[in-house]
Formats: sequence, structure tokens, C-alpha cells
Amino acid sequence: MVLTQESEVLDRGMGRSNHSIAPTNGDWVLLAVAVLAVSTAAPIVVACGAPALAIAFWRCALGALLTAGWLVVRRESFQSLRSQSWIVLAAGVMLALHFATFLPSLRFTSVAAATALVSTVPIWTALFARILGYPVSRWLWVGVGAAMIGVLLITGVDVATSPSALFGDGLALLGGLAGAAYIMTGAKARKDLGAGQYSAVVYGLAAAGLLVACLVGGVELTGYEPRDWILIGALTVLAQLLGHSLVNVVLKRLPPTTVGLALLLEVPGAILVAAVWLGVFPPIQLLPGVLLILAGLAFVIAAGKSDKYRFDRSVS
Repeated sequence: MVLTQESEVLDRGMGRSNHSIAPTNGDWVLLAVAVLAVSTAAPIVVACGAPALAIAFWRCALGALLTAGWLVVRRESFQSLRSQSWIVLAAGVMLALHFATFLPSLRFTSVAAATALVSTVPIWTALFARILGYPVSRWLWVGVGAAMIGVLLITGVDVATSPSALFGDGLALLGGLAGAAYIMTGAKARKDLGAGQYSAVVYGLAAAGLLVACLVGGVELTGYEPRDWILIGALTVLAQLLGHSLVNVVLKRLPPTTVGLALLLEVPGAILVAAVWLGVFPPIQLLPGVLLILAGLAFVIAAGKSDKYRFDRSVS
């Protein structure tokens, strides 16, 4: 899934952000483009012939270089990073783990299953917040329960399909868990850092971690077909940069609840892109589980309006 933007402040109500400026028609268009952009992530990984870990590395490395280059052009300073160095390092590790699990999961299970399972980021974020002592509503637990039933249905189908599909499901779930940890660790840092500064450094740290994983695992980082390099570039521009940047833009005027709910369309969007572009259709048995996960996530995000912390979107 998309790496949608990290949480800004966990102890701030979702519906209480400053959105005094009325949204324009352009904001809705940009949000639609962002959803479409992130919906291409999983199908692009499936279509690319490069190793999944290498795709994850290049995605983060190119994203870091392009973001840092933009900041240099704007002459923005990185001095404020010093006070948040450890928390930013932890966020980079979690982001690397997110990509190192989610992208390889697409080599074992379907786009529908992997995208739905990695989208459980808000569920894990809610559970982490509860462990940290933040109050949560009863309706939030309804959403968590529905999503977990959906997870069980998907994994049950894949148990009957093949052990490798079940392994892919497990990787996607770990990707969602790591994504939630990334959000939680990054939330504190984002209080003092701009989105561009934070993203450039965290992408770079994640790329460094993924590079080590590739070298240890003997993963080839070069020698791909030209088509694969084009797909890696498209993944970087669409999911890593375009989707994230447009989400940041529309959050200035649109409530985060609205944006979060809209980004749930990434799951059916990824399924549709895979079907139209790759001719890959999800097993019909998976659909009830996918729908339950989406319904549960919608409950979780909507319930966050009345809770004392903010949920973020998914992080693929």
C-alpha cells in the first residue's frame, strides 16, 4: 500500500484540526488523484521483475534523494533534526521493516489480500494507543473486531489455497504492524519537524536499512530490464511522492477523517488496477474478508473523531 503521511499529533482529536478554510473543488480532485496514485503501488510491485527487497530499497533511496533535492532548492535547514535524532532513527527502522515485509508479501499472496491486510495500520495504531493509555470508544472496538474477523476469513481462504499464500498474508500483517509503529514513533518527531525534512531523512534511513538487508541476503540491486527501472521510477513518483504530497496538500482544508476514509479506496483501487492492467482478479472467496476489513477500518477512523488521539492512514 501506499505510504500515506505519518500521523501529525497523536494526542490531537481527528476532527479538531484547523480546517477553517473551506475546501475547494480542486482539493477533492487532488484527493482523488492521491487515491489513484497510491492504488498503483501493489500492482506495480507485482508487475516489476526486480526482487521485492530491491524495489523497496530503490523506492526509498530515490524518494529520499528527490525530497532532499527539493529541500535544498528551497534552502530549508535540517538543523532541527538533531533534537529528534533517536526518534527519527526508530521511525526509519520501522519504515524499512514495513517495506521489507509488505512488498515481498506480494510475491506470495494476492494483491487483494496483501493490500487489505497491510491496511490494518489504523487497527494496530488504535491498539498501541490504548496500551499507551489513550481512551478509545466502544465503536472503535466494533471496528477492530470486524476487521479482525476479516483477517481471519482471508487467512482461512489462503490456508486452503497454499502455504505460500498464508506466508504472504503473515508478511502483509507484519507490514501493517510495522507501519503502525512507524506512525507512532514519527508522531512525536513531526511536532517539531516539517513533513519534507522528516520524510527525506526517514526515507534515507529506511533505504540504508534496506540496503543492508539486500547485501546480507545477496539481493541483486542492478542489472534489471529497462521496463523494471521504469516501473521502479513510477512507483517512486506515484506512491512515494505524488500520493504523499497531495495528501499533505488536501489536509490543509479537508478533515483528516475524510481523507482517511477516502484512502480506504486504495484497496478496491489496487484490485481494479491489477484487474485492468495485469488481468489479475482476486479469488471471489477473499471478497467477504476484504469488505469486513474495510468496514472495520471505516469504523476505526470515524470513531477517532471522538477519541483523544489521531489515527493516520495506511503506509504502503
